[in-house]
Amino acid sequence: MGDWTADANEALKLTLVRSTEDTKSFAEDELYEFHPTFTYPIYGEDEKLYGYQGLEIDLRFASGSLIQYLNIKYTNKLDSTSTVDDVEGILSRFIPPGYFKDEQKFLAFVEEDATTFQPLGQLVHSYTRPALSASTEKGKATSSSQSLDPGREDSVVFEAYHATWNTSGFKELHRRMQIFILLYIEAGSYINEDEDSWEFVVLYEKRKRSEAPNAATYHFVGYSSLYPFYFFPEKTRMRLSQFVILPPYQHRGHGSELYKAIYQYTLSRPNIAELTVEDPAEAFEDLRDRNDLRMLLYNQQFMEEGFGSEAVTHGGGRVGGVGRAGKSGKGGKIVTTARGKMGPPSNKAWLEKWRNDLKIAGRQFHRLVEMLLLLRLDSSDAAAERAYRIQVKERLYRFNFEILAQLEKEERLEKLEETYQSVRQDYSRILAMVS
Repeated sequence: MGDWTADANEALKLTLVRSTEDTKSFAEDELYEFHPTFTYPIYGEDEKLYGYQGLEIDLRFASGSLIQYLNIKYTNKLDSTSTVDDVEGILSRFIPPGYFKDEQKFLAFVEEDATTFQPLGQLVHSYTRPALSASTEKGKATSSSQSLDPGREDSVVFEAYHATWNTSGFKELHRRMQIFILLYIEAGSYINEDEDSWEFVVLYEKRKRSEAPNAATYHFVGYSSLYPFYFFPEKTRMRLSQFVILPPYQHRGHGSELYKAIYQYTLSRPNIAELTVEDPAEAFEDLRDRNDLRMLLYNQQFMEEGFGSEAVTHGGGRVGGVGRAGKSGKGGKIVTTARGKMGPPSNKAWLEKWRNDLKIAGRQFHRLVEMLLLLRLDSSDAAAERAYRIQVKERLYRFNFEILAQLEKEERLEKLEETYQSVRQDYSRILAMVS
């Protein structure tokens, strides 16, 4: 029986297809073929397909518009129709109808799509990266990439666009891109098009052509879906619901840039009170923490008020502390000065004012404050250590009150201390990625 069973994750091959002209600018090892992380939402919990040998599910996307081509190939197939999985029939329920089945017609469409497709919506963010062919190490985004001249031949511009259901043509585009949610987000699901409040930020690569540098084509990188909720008395709370960067673009800083685009968009909207995240995966939590921490570290006014003017370095906001390997933060030094409003203990009114201004959700903001305090904490200062421990434990107790309240006092204190040590260790891990 095993000979006739295929792993759906291995059998399904995804490809972002570019025009012949666009492939001329590829680096030697630049590829846009990849496999899904999950297929259980489509092919069942065990992610197996029965009835085939040598099964290949070839699902291709025009790299801009994401128009699809589907072809099922195999070396052998069982005759019995009752036990053989209908590979195409099952998958077709999750992609829009009208996909190409003729390869040559699809490739001809890709050539046309390359020059006609334009991102939908409003441009909200852009940044530059070196082209892979110009990078010394593939996948390593350097800090200098932010200052690259977009007009340089060896640079690639990336652009993020905000759209809603009311954006002309976007609903159709979303039906083609949403399958990536099922394939890369655990427990991901399609959203309801009847809920008209959804908003989206979509990220594209804007690639110059080698033989026509003034011409550029757009290629899908990833996207995020957002949903606004009522926030008393007259604002909204923006919830980041889904977030995906396709595998060829992962580990190059594009997820951070998409998150920055969303955060900056949130700040620009006076009707939005704060940005929250729905049930984030661990990897996304780390991405969010890193970017939020850097934002605070380079907010000079916030750092001056929090730690005193002398604690801000010329690097734009880094203060000394327990960064990587217990050393002070990169570019900073341990500064002994009068404590600012950050404490510990922190001035609660001051924190709330900044939290509202920065539109960061309560729990996330207080975690960030605790990380910044740890970054600067002098372990030889017993009073500061005690104040810090009390501040963190107070928040943890409130957050876990229902569980802790059921325990006897001695066990409650033990659990609280255990949680505190675990949180502090995790803060050090995150700070090491930022310092």
